[in-house]
Amino acid sequence: MNVEHPVCIYIAPATSNGHKVIYPATVYGGPSRKDKNRGRHHGLTQQKKQEIKEAFELFDIDGSGTIDAKELNVAMRALGFEMTEEQINQMIADVDKDGSGAIDFDEFVYMMTDKIGERDTKEELMKAFHIIDQDKNGKISVSDIKRIAKELGENFSDAEIQEMVKEADSDRDGEVNADEFVRMMKKTSYGY
Repeated sequence: MNVEHPVCIYIAPATSNGHKVIYPATVYGGPSRKDKNRGRHHGLTQQKKQEIKEAFELFDIDGSGTIDAKELNVAMRALGFEMTEEQINQMIADVDKDGSGAIDFDEFVYMMTDKIGERDTKEELMKAFHIIDQDKNGKISVSDIKRIAKELGENFSDAEIQEMVKEADSDRDGEVNADEFVRMMKKTSYGY
């Protein structure tokens, strides 16, 4: 495989129907999203770190060193995320190691890097989509997949390539549009 290619392909384990599917390795970087998140905050730019610190300090209204659900909702809205009360409570539960019902700064950084990563992931997926969509018609066709697989030294049968398209093609037009591509990539790479 040509790992220098801008869209290296990761061959995923067999899907529920037993077929393998290819994905750009620029998006799928490893075995588990949770494992990737553990060290993600180390890769933040200085500007992002500063923004997160300022947001934490701004929304820790009572200066307690923690952010409760009400404060978190305000913080998330200010950072561009509209969330329900249930989502806010789930976010706290997901990172609240001590069970206090509030988030300290380290927990906030972990949570925010996860949200920033979700936003970045869609951008990366769209970059990969546009690279694969060689004729720039807004859809990935069987011929697009054949071409990229050949460039990467992967040999797939026509039936395997048809199955890859069928797996992602929810509107059944025989090609994969950007929304279908993003949805499939997130579903298979990240489990949702």
